[in-house]
Amino acid sequence: MATVNLGRIKPVFRGAYNNSTAYVVDDIVTSGNETFICISASTGNATSNGTFWTKLAAKGADGTDVAATLANKEIAFKTNAGALDGIPIGAAGTALKVNSGATGYEFGTAGGLNQLVTARDNTVKTRSSAGTIDLVSLTITPSSTSSKILLLMQCAWGYDAGGNSPNASMFPKRAISGGSTTTLSQEAATGSSPGGVAASEQKTAYGTECIQMLGGHYVDSPNTTSAITYTMVYRVEDCGVRTMYVGSPGSTNTASWHTRVPHTITAIEVVV
Repeated sequence: MATVNLGRIKPVFRGAYNNSTAYVVDDIVTSGNETFICISASTGNATSNGTFWTKLAAKGADGTDVAATLANKEIAFKTNAGALDGIPIGAAGTALKVNSGATGYEFGTAGGLNQLVTARDNTVKTRSSAGTIDLVSLTITPSSTSSKILLLMQCAWGYDAGGNSPNASMFPKRAISGGSTTTLSQEAATGSSPGGVAASEQKTAYGTECIQMLGGHYVDSPNTTSAITYTMVYRVEDCGVRTMYVGSPGSTNTASWHTRVPHTITAIEVVV
């Protein structure tokens, strides 16, 4: 009568393959991170020998040791070559964005309004002949060479008695890192009327000590990350007037009926 070994009714897991162990049919072993089943009694026959072993489970491709590949605080991404790589953490306030070549990622200033700098001066300034007056300045340091600087400027002016109808204009000028000065948007004069980002004229019929407002804006592309000084400039043509007043209707008098308006300039960095 045949003897039935109840312990061999199902496959038996024998652990890691051992070259000195005797294996029988249906023994299961592991080797090289794969699983094999014995199909013929074997001792000393490696699992690669198909006469004695059949592979039950093959291992997948080796994964990447992320901890070994990435430094602390790096963000993981897959390169164009299919490899795992990491991007170091950026500076405070920066954002993750596509680089300029659209080939990967980098940290940098996100698009939008990045900073605002403003300055004002309520000193009444005067001029008695054709020419310019520097009214008020500010300094701003762009965070990117591709940034645009939006300048907003405003001043008020008047004149005292005498002369023809006076006219005036306003424009900004720029100096980078204390270098030479560049005039921005001083349009060519038409006749006796000066050009700029804003201009106004006051008829003599209005009488003296009447205030005129000048306001305008200019978008600059300085292409630098160095400190930039912007100055708002007032320009007047010689129309036979006696004295032009900037910041007052036509006098340095501080009496309550003499409206005083400060000269203001604002620079806004727009990151694009």
